[in-house]
Amino acid sequence: MRRGVRHPGVVGRHEEDPSGLAADLRAAVAGEVDFSVTARALATMDASNYRRVPAGTVAPRDAADVAAALEVCRAHGTVPVVARGAGTSIGGQATGTGVVLDLTRHMGGIVSLDPEERTAVVRPGLVLDRLRAAARPYGLTFGPDPSTHSRCTLGGMIGNNACGAHSVAWGTTADNVRSLEVVTYRGERLTLGAGGRGAPAGLLELVDRRLALLRTGYPAGLPRRISGYALDALLPERGVDVARSFCGSEGTLGVVTEATVALVPLPAEPVLVVLGYADESAAADAAAGLLPYGPLTVEGMAADLVRGASGLPKGGAWLFCEVDGEAAARDLVRAADAVDAAVVREAAGQRALWRIREDAAGTATRTPGGGDAWPGWEDCAVPPARLGAYLREFRALLADFGLRGVPYGHFGDGCVHVRIDFDLWTGKGVRDFRRFSEAVADLVVAHGGSLSGEHGDGQARAELLPRMYGEELVGLFGAVKDVWDPDGGLNPGMLVRPKRLDEGLRFEGLPLVGVGRAAARCVGVARCRVDGPSTGPGVMCPSYRATGEEKHSTRGRARLLHEMALGEVITDGWRSEEVKEALDLCLSCKGCRSDCPVGVDMAAYKAEFLDRHYAGPGGLLRRPRSHWTMGRLPGWLAHFGRGLNAAMALPFAARLAGVTPERTMPRVAERSFAYWFAQRASTRPPALTLWPDTFTNHLAPQVGEAAVRVLEDAGLGVELPPGRVCCGLTYVSTGQLGAARRVMRRTLDAMGAGIGGAGEEGAGGRVRPVVVLEPSCAATLRTDLPELLPDDPRAARLAGAVRTFAEALEELAPDWAPPRLDRPVTGQTHCHQHAVLGDAADRRLRERAGLTGDLAGGCCGLAGNFGFEPGHYEVSVACAEDQLLPALRAAGGATVLADGFSCRTQIGDLADVRGRHLAEVLAEGLDEE
Repeated sequence: MRRGVRHPGVVGRHEEDPSGLAADLRAAVAGEVDFSVTARALATMDASNYRRVPAGTVAPRDAADVAAALEVCRAHGTVPVVARGAGTSIGGQATGTGVVLDLTRHMGGIVSLDPEERTAVVRPGLVLDRLRAAARPYGLTFGPDPSTHSRCTLGGMIGNNACGAHSVAWGTTADNVRSLEVVTYRGERLTLGAGGRGAPAGLLELVDRRLALLRTGYPAGLPRRISGYALDALLPERGVDVARSFCGSEGTLGVVTEATVALVPLPAEPVLVVLGYADESAAADAAAGLLPYGPLTVEGMAADLVRGASGLPKGGAWLFCEVDGEAAARDLVRAADAVDAAVVREAAGQRALWRIREDAAGTATRTPGGGDAWPGWEDCAVPPARLGAYLREFRALLADFGLRGVPYGHFGDGCVHVRIDFDLWTGKGVRDFRRFSEAVADLVVAHGGSLSGEHGDGQARAELLPRMYGEELVGLFGAVKDVWDPDGGLNPGMLVRPKRLDEGLRFEGLPLVGVGRAAARCVGVARCRVDGPSTGPGVMCPSYRATGEEKHSTRGRARLLHEMALGEVITDGWRSEEVKEALDLCLSCKGCRSDCPVGVDMAAYKAEFLDRHYAGPGGLLRRPRSHWTMGRLPGWLAHFGRGLNAAMALPFAARLAGVTPERTMPRVAERSFAYWFAQRASTRPPALTLWPDTFTNHLAPQVGEAAVRVLEDAGLGVELPPGRVCCGLTYVSTGQLGAARRVMRRTLDAMGAGIGGAGEEGAGGRVRPVVVLEPSCAATLRTDLPELLPDDPRAARLAGAVRTFAEALEELAPDWAPPRLDRPVTGQTHCHQHAVLGDAADRRLRERAGLTGDLAGGCCGLAGNFGFEPGHYEVSVACAEDQLLPALRAAGGATVLADGFSCRTQIGDLADVRGRHLAEVLAEGLDEE
């Protein structure tokens, strides 16, 4: 969970507000008012295709602050206001040109929870998983659970009438809201509920005059009708429920400041039944027939989305059906006419399968060929019985337009999600985007469906609402908007009197190549903003979890790079201090490379930015000292060795080296690993090359010595490269890419025949496995090396030869039996290993050696040079406190494993415990046999 560590920024820089709006807001509200370049750039986009530049942001502390902010905006000539939670809206609803209210910073608490009444009173900025965690001890939960449950907020769920996987059992957010406290644009505070409670003056009279229209104008048989205003909730026969009618209004009627919501009992014995079908059509046709058996979920996806995931039964498409109890599972399997079925009872197995579904919102943004796919026609719904027919026609329509998309979603409710490879970069592509949207809207209406089945209309679909509802009912929507918000100040252009669906696309003006185009891959689903107890096994994003600030999330940094490339808000390009400040706390952990569903690689973007930021006249002098010391550490160690120990002992040495005073630099070993290796004799022919990385060679030679012992015990001859080698990691992480390329080329030259160059193995010949003990160096060789030297075939060959210690033993000595140690372990899986290399072989090796227990996830927080640099210590410690240090404290006297030198250093500094490489522990086990 995030620690709230504050990091100094550039708030206020380049503030341009001649109207005095910012000053008046600061005088009126207790919360933060931020009109800086950074704040504006961070709020230009949500998870949609749209972009709007706000004037600034306000983080209100309470309802009084919300009212005060609205009063100031009204006094300044009806400045538009949009309320924003996690910013994961897909229709563009969480963007605006005026003031953005950030309700997550201060208004995210639980006011009360009543397990007997099964209700909770919550603030709008509360993350859903926090509510679910609070309710779980009472056997309760909040029913709606969208895939963004680890970061979406209750206010956003109310605004979009969010649903989630369990809606077949527990309905939409509107079904679970009992009352709402809201503030209108004119500052009126209302308590909304059933029986007409809280209705603004004139609303019920307007509805009474149009009862016939409300009774006949909405499509029937749609459990997921989210489009438009839910005015039929105001019908007398439906209890004149003003709170229910407010849900799904997308912040256009009022700002929610508090909500009373219903809680539902958790299933006593949740069982996940995964049903395999021949194809998507068969799965869609079967979904509605399963509903009489009372499943809690009926989620569908096809093989073109899953792409190699394990644990699924046979088939080309699957339905994920959660039920309560073994008997219900058996009944469902018997009733389903499925090709195959899997019944998963264990919680870990269920989580692994559910993650496939939850990641789909991001995974679907990459086509099977690696191209981009975008929202825009994201979540329509049809009557469940018509889903199969709709999907067949939808697939045909995609083919007619030459488009590709991967439908998935809530098949039991007839709701389909899809990302499509629209060309949103060119004029023709945008015109085709419009034509397709119009055609598919007509298709949905022909099947009796709703243009939105979950995420709301926003700008993406609101223009098409007359095709669904007709002009008369859409006109009534406008009249209702005018009753609630006669000034039109709340989220204008959304849902009512909308902007065109092809207007204001976020790709307009963005260069087609470069880091801006790469950053645009971020679709805003915000896996990097996880803020709650349900964190999963990932790493991303440690700095956000430490500070809780959007600019320190992967998404926030991607947005700033996007704006830098556009040049409208951030106008100084690669010299931008705003971008530099946001990237300053990026630990280059590479977690986003694997944990981000679309593979945003912020470590690579940071390296390129720093390289360009310090380019040009005077750039060398502007670089921090740490870039010259720790960034070029391999060279210093190669030339001066243990002489650096004396230098670092001098007064003021740490400050001169650019090291924070809270840290002590590691000591250089008396003899290097390479020196030790050269003194020993071995007649065994080499089966592998052991990479003498800088950290192992000069700072922890005992790790290399232990690895040689274990590898030779496994019957594997070991050799070192014929010359001095370096992966270039420290140069890459400090953005010295020119130097990194030079180091990498010298390394490739030094490797010679060992990587299939000219020599005994020949060009393109078999490359001997290269075992790298330091995970960060192995990750650099596998990814950064071929990416920085794409035209050198030797780079790809060396990258393909890299093996971790455990991988080498498993691949080259499959019959070797490790020493049986039978002891508990704890420690840290290196973030680069998680993100790039994988740790499956390590887990299998530990199991064979009798080393029991799990290693902590997350990032240790030291991250090479990061934790040594001034201004980073507090965040570095907070990152360690997120997962690593609690795991060490809970493990008692367990053996502490940490293959990464940074991880071992952080563990020693903060926990006063010695962490060891797996090779060291196994070598000690050989001595005990």
